[in-house]
Amino acid sequence: MPEPGVEDASRRTRLANERTYLAWWRTGLAAIAVCVGVGRIVPDVTKHAARWPFEAVGAGYGVLAVAFLVFGYARVRTVERALARGELPPLDDRLQFLLVVAGVVLAALTVLLVLVD
Repeated sequence: MPEPGVEDASRRTRLANERTYLAWWRTGLAAIAVCVGVGRIVPDVTKHAARWPFEAVGAGYGVLAVAFLVFGYARVRTVERALARGELPPLDDRLQFLLVVAGVVLAALTVLLVLVD
């Protein structure tokens, strides 16, 4: 039987993993909201003649939302498997970089759309 402190730490880590998974979901849902806002709502309320730039950036946020949901699921599974082995895996540096680059590019494009309009 595991020591009480170790068992408690495992429980806390599993609960933290669940909260992190829900954070991935919240972030994905927020990106979906931005997708709809930028891609559908903003073009209807602006005087900008071309809709496609807004739709393209909005679609980018939609792709980012899907990435958050998929990577969140993959991460929660990876952490659970590692915890069963008594390990704790780091978050992949490439994944972190990819998400940062996607977020920065989409944010810059959104700012550009706001400035051009």
